[in-house]
Amino acid sequence: MEIHIGNRVADVTLVSKEGNKVQLTIDGVPYDVDIVMAENGSCSIIHDGKSYNTELIRKEGGKSYTVNAHYQSYNIDIIDSQAKYLRMRKGADEKQQDKIVSPMPGKIVSIPVSVGDKLESGDIVVVIEAMKMQSNYKVSAPCVVKEILVKEGDSVNANQVVMTLDIIKED
Repeated sequence: MEIHIGNRVADVTLVSKEGNKVQLTIDGVPYDVDIVMAENGSCSIIHDGKSYNTELIRKEGGKSYTVNAHYQSYNIDIIDSQAKYLRMRKGADEKQQDKIVSPMPGKIVSIPVSVGDKLESGDIVVVIEAMKMQSNYKVSAPCVVKEILVKEGDSVNANQVVMTLDIIKED
């Protein structure tokens, strides 16, 4: 998921969780933390032997918080993978780009096209599985497959280019 902290955007991935012990990565850097949440929104975090206490206040909508820590307040917006995916899909529908990009980490399930194939609007170019769901990625304008940068079974990262396209200009 993406977490927006003011003007900063952090890419956060939950690696594992066992009780209060949480392993996660923030912008690719691994962290092992012990997190205890209280019902009143208080949160105790232990990292590298240091204790941090915060207060989480949920705003309307459920994905935004005010976090109070060490006499400072931070406005936090959580953009989960589903919201990020929907935002990217909505943007992709407006104008076909010259590349297909994976909006989140996942696995390439199938690539039903080949280099040189001429595609029409609505044609599926790749199927990616993420979070146990398969998503079909389609083109929204006539184009030709220029380059396929992955193969079936490959794992992909968020924002990874999986295919490039030549857009066919309409006269």
